[in-house]
Amino acid sequence: MTELRKITFDAVNLPALPDATGHIAVFVTPDGKLSIGARRLNRLTKGAVARAVESERWEKLKTGDVLSLSFPVGLAAEALDLVRLDRRPSVAEARKAGAALARMAGSAGILVLCESQSRAAEVGFGLALRGYAFTDHRTDKGELPEPAVLACSNPDSVAAEAAALMAVAQGVAFTRDLVNEPANVLTTVEFAARLEGLRDLGVEVEVLEEDRLAELGMNALLAVGQGSVTPSKVVVMRWNGGGDEAPLALVGKGVVFDTGGISLKAAAGMESMTMDMGGAGVVAGTMRALALRGAKANVVGLVGLVENMPDAAAMRPGDVVTSMKGDTIEIINTDAEGRLVLSDVMWYAQETYKPSAMIDLATLTGACIVALGHENAAIYSNDDALCAGLLKAAEAEQEGAWRMPMGGAYADLIKTPMADVKNSGGRPAGSITATEFLRRFVKDETPWIHIDIAGVAHVPRDLVLSTKGATGWGVMTLNRLVAERFERD
Repeated sequence: MTELRKITFDAVNLPALPDATGHIAVFVTPDGKLSIGARRLNRLTKGAVARAVESERWEKLKTGDVLSLSFPVGLAAEALDLVRLDRRPSVAEARKAGAALARMAGSAGILVLCESQSRAAEVGFGLALRGYAFTDHRTDKGELPEPAVLACSNPDSVAAEAAALMAVAQGVAFTRDLVNEPANVLTTVEFAARLEGLRDLGVEVEVLEEDRLAELGMNALLAVGQGSVTPSKVVVMRWNGGGDEAPLALVGKGVVFDTGGISLKAAAGMESMTMDMGGAGVVAGTMRALALRGAKANVVGLVGLVENMPDAAAMRPGDVVTSMKGDTIEIINTDAEGRLVLSDVMWYAQETYKPSAMIDLATLTGACIVALGHENAAIYSNDDALCAGLLKAAEAEQEGAWRMPMGGAYADLIKTPMADVKNSGGRPAGSITATEFLRRFVKDETPWIHIDIAGVAHVPRDLVLSTKGATGWGVMTLNRLVAERFERD
């Protein structure tokens, strides 16, 4: 797993500033008021800090931005970073500031004079997440980032607050690693092996192999993988921190590579289909985060791991398969495979664990990207209260999410005289008809959310807390939802 920058918390030691190496960062309010530490740095640099915050460049900065002074006189440091931030910023502003410092520092060590900054832990969280870099397959992997030290007036209390955040950062990094891996490395076998590693954190892990899946009647899932030499699997991860309460079930689509099958995708862009296991990656990262912070909740994560290949044994358009539930499905398009995987795993989750609620995540449809771009995940639900809780959590974590409609008219688009349902309703409302397909496999008594993360799991540009590529979208949101709605006091 990618090693995040080590972040520690220490007391403020102003006399040591002249000898600190790497980067030194200090917060300055937008109106230019200097803290005790900033005033000390101003004296050491013969007024450079005051001149900088009186400059036109400073005035043009937005909250959370950084003005960097290279090789400042009077300091051994290679740079002095001035961060424009209120003493009581929002969580998003503090994380943005931390992320900006990570970009400025690169792999160099950094001393951040947080002093009495109220959001110091969130600054550290942004610093950790934005410093992530996936370099496993480069010959020149670069240098591991040097540690960051956050100097605070109350280091012990800040460190305690930051502990849970750093657990979430580890979960996000785990998800990013999984989504970034190429498919020749992250096979279904390797994916399952990495999930088995969660046992070291106290997570119960069970791997269901193809013979067991056949016994259970998971023929929809098995149909997707029957054209691949890599075996299909279902991995179940259980975190039992909530006593005897029914668990929250998290279900993830884990298509480690998606060619489209016989309904072959266009060659251009197919290389990005290594990320088609993004839903499973988010479930895995969330389970890691919950275990690392010792969440007082019962959560079961289930992922269906398959590869969709155009082999002679592959399923064909026109085939009819029978799901674990017993519903028959006409295969219209073999590239509409993720819903087949989810249908069986969702049914198994409900039959086996009787969850208090169920949330599935999948890079399910290109139609979701057409509708919402790379700004928001598409949210569908049969339960207003649960959905409101998730949207509130997503907003708090600054992870874009937008609720979408469902209804009988959309369900009508996947009717067929050949079977109980068909797996594709065509181009119109493609993300919604995919959801209506999944809805058939949700029991009436189960509060449920479907999240289509096709546009947000892997993005073509840098974001505030992540670089181009895998984002880890959803780990922070699901962790907060668990904390706010499913944890015991």
